Amino acid sequence: MEQNVQDRQQLLLEYKNAVVPFLQYLPWLEKNMGQTGSTLYEGEQASENTMRFPVYDPVLMRFVREVSQSPLMDRNYQYVYTRNHIKTHDDERRLIASAELKDWGILTGILSRYALGGRTRGTLWSQAVQENIFYLVLKQMQKIIEYWDKPLEIG
Repeated sequence: MEQNVQDRQQLLLEYKNAVVPFLQYLPWLEKNMGQTGSTLYEGEQASENTMRFPVYDPVLMRFVREVSQSPLMDRNYQYVYTRNHIKTHDDERRLIASAELKDWGILTGILSRYALGGRTRGTLWSQAVQENIFYLVLKQMQKIIEYWDKPLEIG
């Protein structure tokens, strides 16, 4: 019994150390809920044949860069989606909202899909902000840690 408590405390400490640096982004993510976090750049002399590309908010880019290099990333995030039959944003939000400590892998899988997948499919970063995925995952991680430990210091 004592070993289980120590194991859980060690796990919580690892999770806490991984999540706390990203909680500073919660206010920005909350403020930008429903927005894309990017604009389309067309250039000076744009025409109908001009290729447009997204220009991301610097805060979003910093968040994605930092989270992509963190222990929160799961390079096998596709399996999380397959195992849990995640097909839509509503499926993601439902799983995020019901996640507990034992479901940490689901949260990291969803976060990884957008952070890592956005490197090859740029619309994923915008979708994650617009659909509140980044915000909801971080908020649920914070909630789980605070349930088992104590309130986290943000900032």
